[in-house]
Amino acid sequence: MVLFRAIYNLLWADLITIPLPGGSSLGISLLVLILIPAGIFFSIRTKFLPIRMLPEMLRIAVEKKNNKKGLSGVQTLIISTATRVGMGNLVGVVAAVSAGGAGAVFWMWITALIGSSTAYVEATLAQKYKQEDPLYGGYRGGPAYYIHAFFTKGKQKRFHIIAVLFALSGLLCWCGVSQVISNSVSSAFENAFGVPPIVSTIILVALAAVIVLRKHATVKVLDIVVPIMAALYFCLAIIVIVKNIGMLPDVFVRIFEEAFGIRQVVAGGFGAALMNGVKRGLFSNEAGSGSAPCAAAAADVNHPAKSGLFQALGVLIDTIIICSCTAFIMLLAPADLLSGLSGMELLQTAMMHHFGYPGVVFIAIVLWLFSFSTFIGILFYARSNVAYLFGDNWKSQTLYKILALVMLFIGGLAAYTFVWDLSDVGIGLMTIFNMIVLIPMSGQAIKLLKEYQEKKKEEKRKLS
Repeated sequence: MVLFRAIYNLLWADLITIPLPGGSSLGISLLVLILIPAGIFFSIRTKFLPIRMLPEMLRIAVEKKNNKKGLSGVQTLIISTATRVGMGNLVGVVAAVSAGGAGAVFWMWITALIGSSTAYVEATLAQKYKQEDPLYGGYRGGPAYYIHAFFTKGKQKRFHIIAVLFALSGLLCWCGVSQVISNSVSSAFENAFGVPPIVSTIILVALAAVIVLRKHATVKVLDIVVPIMAALYFCLAIIVIVKNIGMLPDVFVRIFEEAFGIRQVVAGGFGAALMNGVKRGLFSNEAGSGSAPCAAAAADVNHPAKSGLFQALGVLIDTIIICSCTAFIMLLAPADLLSGLSGMELLQTAMMHHFGYPGVVFIAIVLWLFSFSTFIGILFYARSNVAYLFGDNWKSQTLYKILALVMLFIGGLAAYTFVWDLSDVGIGLMTIFNMIVLIPMSGQAIKLLKEYQEKKKEEKRKLS
């Protein structure tokens, strides 16, 4: 436990503290120190890809599917969106704005633009180093595979220690996430409907088991659930914005003023807004953690850079759209009504203000959908990591799924267990091991982006 706590503090506690005018300070953790400079580096190298290539990202997202083997790029985008869009988009955003003020929203947006370039690099590398999947069909891959390729340099080695550590960190992380998911769902349903945790947990685990223990059910279910849940939540936020359209200019003024400490409403002012927005943005969109590349590798696309563009778009969907929906639902409710509240209680109170009791019911259902799809998505990610560690066999695949289902059940009934912290430590270690190779390998992703752009130019010339 002492070692575990030391690792947790190294990853998440403030590593350096920068004093700011007015007596406040800016605390920066190791992960922020790694991910933000790396994201800026990738943004410069890709020539600010999320802005420059946004039209192309949107074009490929709606183009006709023509893959012959494996999943389409859109399907892998849906899988990664399922895991990105979860509890953090609801309670995480509420916590960030509560601690950092409305200005945290601005820094979430900036972090998404930076993280989008990181997501492109890691997803493109995953696509380049993917392998055929003899168990599920199609392809598999992810950081464990490109880390292995980087260190072995083509030599025939079964494992590399860094790749092994990444895969183990991922499997530990997703066990922890499983418990957090079910606890969030059981708490929300108990508060909204008075449903005992044991009942909601059994239903959640039973439905999840039916899906994850079948060979191809995961992608089919996510293809339906994710677009519906995202569209419903987005439409809900649009209704809130339209109903309160007169307040919108003041909300934007508040966001920008508090982002730069012009109007201080929380302790720490600028520093609190900056760090809460950055942390929420980083750990909601997961760019750099190496999780989404496990889905990106499964895509059957005609160029590796295309898979990278899909995942870059996924970061924007998660933070610029879904996280912003939660922020506006909250910021457009009276501040005195929300004073002193936190977490789901704060969000449910805001929804009660906007829609009455049906709003509380709706947010509980949305939370269930977000959490359920996250669990299914992380077990898709686990496939390639289990295969890297234990080889191609159904026994290891099934045993990990059963372990995750057990964690899902325990989490719904326990207020807190040690396993919860595994999610934070796991994703932190994944990020460290992933970033060790991501920067030195980024040149390959940049080269592939240039190839893709040249290919598109050539296609346009032929059509003209």
